[in-house]
Amino acid sequence: MAKKLTVSASPHARSNETTTGIMLDVLIALLPAVVMSVVYFGTRALVLTVVTTATAVLAEFISRKVMKRDNTIGDLSAAVTGVILAMNFPADLPLWIAAIGSIVAIVVVKQMFGGIGQNFVNPAITARIILMVSFPTAMALSEWVLPFENTWSADALTSATPMAELAKAAGGDLSAANLPSMMDMLLGKHGGSMGEVCSLALIIGGLYLIIRKVISPVIPLTFIGTVAVFTLIAGGGNVEYMVYQLLGGGLMLGAIFMATDYTTSPINFKGKIIFGIGCGLITSVIRIFGSLPEGVSFSIILMNILVPQIEKFTVAKPFGSVKEKKEKEAKA
Repeated sequence: MAKKLTVSASPHARSNETTTGIMLDVLIALLPAVVMSVVYFGTRALVLTVVTTATAVLAEFISRKVMKRDNTIGDLSAAVTGVILAMNFPADLPLWIAAIGSIVAIVVVKQMFGGIGQNFVNPAITARIILMVSFPTAMALSEWVLPFENTWSADALTSATPMAELAKAAGGDLSAANLPSMMDMLLGKHGGSMGEVCSLALIIGGLYLIIRKVISPVIPLTFIGTVAVFTLIAGGGNVEYMVYQLLGGGLMLGAIFMATDYTTSPINFKGKIIFGIGCGLITSVIRIFGSLPEGVSFSIILMNILVPQIEKFTVAKPFGSVKEKKEKEAKA
């Protein structure tokens, strides 16, 4: 009996992976950063994370109901957005501002564009930028509460972040900057947002995602690598200055957990490289030449907007296809 050729619509690739499974892996990868934020900033860090996550899930539930769409809170994507958003906040941020951030991320950036897979910019980053512009004092653009301080108290000690201090190190001269030790930078014993301070926790989470094949290492490596090369040159070859740039600010958090967002980053290999390099260049330019000490969020959101064009120019040519110009020449 002759075999039948079955013709079906794409996609033809099959996988046991589900959105819920992927998001659960991301939550597990974020766990070290969450734990270290509680260690350094106390129970308020945990409360803030719960508030942003619960608000994000509730906002998604209500908005889907209002829009008369099937509810998607079970895919855990709203929970992931809530946790990532919390990791971008100072530990002493008023809880009501944190809740507004979650609502903006879920309702405005995600659901108003159609829900998961439809937003063209990262929800957490966009919400963070909106809060930075709307509540600059609360978002602590100049000084951040220090680890092991009572973050429930308005009198908690604050200090300039390593990035603000690095802004004083013109040409890589670290003598003018009051910086913590390199080990403290790695472990997180310095001022900063809850999730960005402990680089080691973020690296562990990133390795977990790579091992689980949830993310490709291309974007994080090109992003971080570009910042490394740029700051090494800008610092006059000072390796210590470069390492401080890599461990400081939101570089690790952004490169691992936000720049790799499936919806807002390129799919193909060449596109990922261009995306990562673009993020690294914009981040470095803002850090070194801009008025703000940090540029990770702005770099990622700008590159998110350019993703359609990146994919247009890096799309793989189908096997056996002939370019339009060659087709016309053949007909002539």
